[in-house]
Amino acid sequence: MFNKNMVKNNLPDSQSVNIIGVGTLIEGDITTNGDMRIDGTLTGSINVKGKLVIGVSGSVEGEVICQNADISGTIKGKIGVAELLSLKASSKLSGDIITNKISIEPGANFSGTCSMGGVIKDIKGERTEKAQLAEKTA
Repeated sequence: MFNKNMVKNNLPDSQSVNIIGVGTLIEGDITTNGDMRIDGTLTGSINVKGKLVIGVSGSVEGEVICQNADISGTIKGKIGVAELLSLKASSKLSGDIITNKISIEPGANFSGTCSMGGVIKDIKGERTEKAQLAEKTA
């Protein structure tokens, strides 16, 4: 007999950490409710509800949307960060930035435009939940 209480809740774990290791190449779009670390190569867009870390050997070519980001590797494309974007000394970013706060270490390489305090939209062009909440309370 089937019991509804026996079925595990299949909601994604917001505390999960996803890793793309060194030497791994992924072509396609990624969406996650947890955190993400990239030490390999991603060609495609990425939407991270948590923190995105791109290691020194990590590379992303495509649109990036996340809550927070620590970038030590390479990004070619537009990036939207709802809270804090940290560009480390080894980072190379070629594209436009929309973020609330930014930290750039000496040695970081950035080419593009930067807009602070704007509304971050996800890959599909929808405003993030935080932006929608801020509009409701304003």
